[in-house]
Amino acid sequence: MILQFLITGLTVGSIYSLVALGFCVVHNATGIVNFAQTSFIMLGGMMMITFLNWMHVPLAAAFFLSVLAVTVVGGLLERIAVRPARSKEPIVLIFITIGAAILMEGVSMMAWGKRHMTFPSFSGDDPIHLWGATIMPQTLWIFGITLVTFAALQVFFKYSLLGKAVRAVCANRKAAALAGINVNRMIMLAFAMSGALGATAGIIITPITATSYDFGLIVGLKGFSAAILGGYGNFLGAVVGGLMLGVLESLGAGFVSSAYKDAIAFIVLLLVLFVRPRGLLGGVEAERV
Repeated sequence: MILQFLITGLTVGSIYSLVALGFCVVHNATGIVNFAQTSFIMLGGMMMITFLNWMHVPLAAAFFLSVLAVTVVGGLLERIAVRPARSKEPIVLIFITIGAAILMEGVSMMAWGKRHMTFPSFSGDDPIHLWGATIMPQTLWIFGITLVTFAALQVFFKYSLLGKAVRAVCANRKAAALAGINVNRMIMLAFAMSGALGATAGIIITPITATSYDFGLIVGLKGFSAAILGGYGNFLGAVVGGLMLGVLESLGAGFVSSAYKDAIAFIVLLLVLFVRPRGLLGGVEAERV
C-alpha cells in the first residue's frame, strides 16, 4: 500500500516539479512570480486535445505543436504585456501576469467550453504490476519526460551561450547589457521557456486527470508551493520540492483523508515560509558566468 502511495505521489510530484521549474525560469530572469504559469498548464492540455482529437495529428507531432503553441504564447505575454509596462516594480509585473492568466482562462472557456476533456495515454492503459503496486504506462512517460526536461535545462543553462546569457541577466541586468546581451530578448526567452514547461506538464498529466479551462489554477499553485519548498529559483530545489510535495500529498490522502489533499500543499508552504523562508536548498544565488 505504501509503495502505491509513493508511486502516486511521485507521479503527481513530477508534474509539480515541471511547473515549479517554469516559475523558477522566469524568476531567475526577472525576479517576479509569473502566475500566468497556471494558464500555460491548461493551454498545453487543451492544445493537445485540439491537435490530437479534433485535427487527428499524430501523437508526436501533436505534442510538439502543442508545446510550441504555448511557448509562443509565453513569449507574446512578455512582449505584449510585461515589457510595455516599463515598470521595475515586481508587484506591478506580478499583477500583469495575474491579469493575463484570467484573460487566458476566459478565452479558453469560450473556445473549448466548460466541460472536462482528455485524450488517450501515450502508450495504452495496460497496467504494470510491481510488488503489489500498479503502475500505469503514462506514469513512466511522466517520470521520463520530467527527468529529460530537468537534464536539458541543466545543460542549457550551464553549457550553452544562450543559457549563460539568461543567467547573466539574472545576476546583473545592467552588466549584461553592457556586455552586449540583449536583455529584453533573454527575458522573452525565459517567458517562452516557462510556457513550454507549463505546456509539457499539462499535456502529460491530462490522460490521467482530464483538463478544463480552469484546471491549471490548483496545479499551478501547488507547483508554486513546490518551488518555495525547494528554494525559489533553485532548479534542483524545484524538482526536490515537487517530488516531496507530491509524496506528502499522497500519503496524507491515504492515511489521513483525501478531503485534505489540496490543503496539504498550502500547509507545507506556510510552514516553510515560517521556519525556512529560503526553502530546503536555498534560493538562487548570483554567480559568475
